[in-house]
Amino acid sequence: MTSGLHIQMFSIHGLLRAENMELGHDADTGGQIKYVVELCKNLSACDQIRKIQLFTRLIQDKSYSDDYGQPIEQINEKFSIVRIQCGGKKYLRKELLWPHLDEFVDKTIKFIRMEKEIPDLVHGHYPDAGYVAMELASFFGIPLIYTGHSLGRSKRARLLDEGVDLFEMNKKLKIDHRIETEELILKAADKVITSTRQEIQGQYSLYRNRTLPAYTVIPPGIGIERFYPYYHDNFSDSQEKEEALFAKASITRELNRFFTHPDKPMILALSRPDKRKNIQGLVKAYGEDVELQAMANLAIFAGIRKDISQKEESEREVLTRMLLLMDKYNLYGKMAIPKRHDFEHEVPELYRIAAEKRGVFVNPALTEPFGLTLLEALACGLPIVATHDGGPRDIVKNCKTGTLVDPTDTTAIAAAIKDILVHPDKWNDFSKNGILNTRKFYSWTSHAATYCSEMNTLCHEHEKSSIAVGEPGESIGKRLAKLDYMLITDIDDTLLGGNPEELHTLMDLLEKNSQHLGFGIATGRIFTSAMEILTATGVRIPDIIISGVGSRISYGDSLDRDQGWETHISKNWNRDLIASRLEDIKFIRLQEPGVQGAYKLSYDMAPGKDRLAKIHHILTKNRFRYTLIYSQDKYLDILPYRASKGKAIRYLSYKWGIPLGHLLVCGDSGNDAEMLKGEPLGVVVKNYKPELEPLKSAKNIYFAKKPYAAGIMDGIRQYQFLQKAKGTIPYDT
Repeated sequence: MTSGLHIQMFSIHGLLRAENMELGHDADTGGQIKYVVELCKNLSACDQIRKIQLFTRLIQDKSYSDDYGQPIEQINEKFSIVRIQCGGKKYLRKELLWPHLDEFVDKTIKFIRMEKEIPDLVHGHYPDAGYVAMELASFFGIPLIYTGHSLGRSKRARLLDEGVDLFEMNKKLKIDHRIETEELILKAADKVITSTRQEIQGQYSLYRNRTLPAYTVIPPGIGIERFYPYYHDNFSDSQEKEEALFAKASITRELNRFFTHPDKPMILALSRPDKRKNIQGLVKAYGEDVELQAMANLAIFAGIRKDISQKEESEREVLTRMLLLMDKYNLYGKMAIPKRHDFEHEVPELYRIAAEKRGVFVNPALTEPFGLTLLEALACGLPIVATHDGGPRDIVKNCKTGTLVDPTDTTAIAAAIKDILVHPDKWNDFSKNGILNTRKFYSWTSHAATYCSEMNTLCHEHEKSSIAVGEPGESIGKRLAKLDYMLITDIDDTLLGGNPEELHTLMDLLEKNSQHLGFGIATGRIFTSAMEILTATGVRIPDIIISGVGSRISYGDSLDRDQGWETHISKNWNRDLIASRLEDIKFIRLQEPGVQGAYKLSYDMAPGKDRLAKIHHILTKNRFRYTLIYSQDKYLDILPYRASKGKAIRYLSYKWGIPLGHLLVCGDSGNDAEMLKGEPLGVVVKNYKPELEPLKSAKNIYFAKKPYAAGIMDGIRQYQFLQKAKGTIPYDT
């Protein structure tokens, strides 16, 4: 391991940038994206970190800032934000991203290959990014870290309690798919990082695979330099001072538009418009208590909005309910509901304004995994009233400040607020304890130091355990990321079928040159059949196995399937419907179940006039999109339209960054024809089937003088392929 860790973080959903984050824009732009950016910034200041990259989705959408369309945002010497395009360029809420995550994986692999630097570990935030990180960790044989932020099982239980129909929940939120993905991540994760012990005991405990990963509690930090006490002047220069004064004047002016008596203490709430945040509970608590209304004003900053009617249904419902309650209790002149706020400059000033007025910050959420806004308020000297769920318990215990309440009890919320407002000594104690103890327990410096220590230990343990169990020196991902040349061959009657000695000679050649040359198989056989024949004939496990005429790609000793390929080819594929449309055709016979696949329908069909044309006609008439391959005057294979051996080879070339011209492709029959054509260097062995005769005039295809494995060797010599792979002669020779 090189000195200092190279970490790749993943936070795919949300509008993510380093400065002026649009928190509260929607349900996907909450505190978790701020946490990830702050974590990366602070880790980049640590000596133990060599490089940190935060991967997110590239968005080029006229409705959003151009910042989100910048492929690389270099924050400092060590830290950069990398934006990967997937699922088009329009902004999509996280539930719509699931079908596009394998595309994100593939393009991240391509990015890693281009950079020629594999990370020491990957860390996924939220289940979509957790899935991406899990796939990458598997490919490259590196540790997987996961932070859930919020969990699907808890959310499903809460929504069911609220009367939400499970079918509708799955239709909109894909909740069951999310939960199953979380189970897979927990099964694969080397470590799960949480903010509180309660997350482990109360949320992760609901999962089947809860006992498989190790857990570490590291409370998030806060930016003390921005969230300083209300009585301080913390400006480093005159420009910073002017920005702060302008922000304070701006937010004060906005609040004063709403308040008849702006000098009263202020009850402040700051959250996105999510039902879980229980904004209506706070408005009801205030509206039902006339005494509280007389004592203080209420200011609710519920995300960023221009037009409530344009928000998503759940957010629209929360905001509309807030306005209706304001009207019901006639809170005009007492309640402020500004439409937007600048997180970078105005929010810290907002906490300080409330503290100067000797007010209270309230978080009435029904569930709260952590509660970063509570820490921000406390750091500025503003006492808190918070839900007794989750993170606030730890915060109040550590900071010796604030009051916990049942968020469903509006009377208790109002009473807790009044208790702080009417007791100056309590307000002072809470304010002082909050300022001192947030700095003691929740600094980013201590958070980053603990994180670095945990990650260094994990990487060393991972390295030692790999050696102890005798794992190969490098994962298939690390191997493929370094290779620039590869031999890919069909099995039957190309690699196999000739003199066993010639096969052994070829295998020895590949083994001796494995540092420079990869080895792949592309066969019509299904995966299990391909593995059986290779094992039986003593052929080593290839780096890549393309099986089922290109309907599956598997990798190396792990034999992991390429999920990205299967997602890619599954588009518009309906295997069962195609089979039903062809079941009355008399001149084809479905082959035995053992040779069929999820993305492959295989038939026997003897030659006959217009038979192939009739199959095409039926499939086209039914508006199927398909690939049809007929070979050796017998075998008829129907695949998704994106699938074939040749397309699989081109996909692998793109994904792993190996130029097509650096692939030597060998075959003998009609189902090899497509992969032999084009940019790869093609070799047709001497014992080829007549159906390949038309390729004799094609460019880049050599018809070998010898059959089977000897023919492959002949092709290697003809193209001087080994010399090119070793770099002893230039490629274009």
